[in-house]
Formats: sequence, structure tokens, C-alpha cells
Amino acid sequence: MKETITAQAKKLPEGFQVAVGARNFKLLLDEPEALNGTDKGMSPAEAVLCALGGCQTICAYSFAESQGVDLQGFYVKLEGDLDPDGFLGKNPNVRNGFSQIRFSMHFKTDASSDQAEKLANYIEDHCPVGDNLSNGVPLVRTDVVVE
Repeated sequence: MKETITAQAKKLPEGFQVAVGARNFKLLLDEPEALNGTDKGMSPAEAVLCALGGCQTICAYSFAESQGVDLQGFYVKLEGDLDPDGFLGKNPNVRNGFSQIRFSMHFKTDASSDQAEKLANYIEDHCPVGDNLSNGVPLVRTDVVVE
């Protein structure tokens, strides 16, 4: 059964600070000072990396046992290449978003390297955020409201 997940984002008075939230949880997003932000929160692009790493971590712990891996620890290191000249409109030949995202999964386990590799593949195959990034998802603007 399909579930609809909702979120909201609203600009705050200072700099590029944006309050974002889903359910009863809130985050503060911002931009670094070099991009005219106040550096009070991670950038939306950094939040995308965090969302991917968070989703992969949840998947690791959700599926490790069923995949025969005793997972004693797990973390993900991520990095993405983003050229701000794209979204700043300085270079029309530069993509607005990441040109590449790289990550490494770090397992603490007694399992073999082959078992960890199989679990890593399973995580990649089942991570919803990874699926969205790898395969894209249609973005549908449903309305423009002037208040």
C-alpha cells in the first residue's frame, strides 16, 4: 500500500536559513557564508548526502540479520561533487546538482568480506533514498499559491 510522506520548508528571516520539517521533527538548513548564508545549518545538498547515509545505515541494521551478517557496527562516509556555478547561473553547461556522489560503507562484523559485500549490495538494492537518487523521481508542482 502506497504511503504519502509530507514535509514543509519555510524561509526564516536571517540569511538563507530555512526551517524544514516532517511529522513532529524539524531541521535548520542554511548555506555556508561563502554562498551568502549564515552557516547555522547544513546546506540542502549536504542534507541529501546525510539522507542517503542515514537510509543506508537504517537498511544495514534492518537487513543484516536476514542476510546472515552479525552487524556490530556500521557507518557510511559520503562525498558529492557540486559546482555552484550551475545553480548560481554562472555557467549553463554545469549541472545544478551533484555531478557524482561517492560513498563507502564501513562494517564492523565477524562476517567474511564476501558476506559484507553481499549485504552492501542488498542495502543498495533496497535503500529508498538511494533509489530516488539513482533512478530519479518525477517532481510534480501541484500548485502556485500567492498569499
